Amino acid sequence: MNTQYQTMIDPFVIETLQTVIGKHLVVETTRDSVRGVLKDVKPDHITLMAGDTPFFIRIQQIVTIMPIS
Repeated sequence: MNTQYQTMIDPFVIETLQTVIGKHLVVETTRDSVRGVLKDVKPDHITLMAGDTPFFIRIQQIVTIMPIS
């Protein structure tokens, strides 16, 4: 039996995230906040590097994103 998953894609959020690839961000999720450099944006998640550690954050779990200097 194949399991199918569905996710809501918000093209405006993805487009905005793509404009800050390579920038330092604070990403607040429904669970906690993560600071790091945005490395990649996919339709369902982002990759944020916090030091040497990659964080894979589901876009549906993001509450706010704030660029930092």
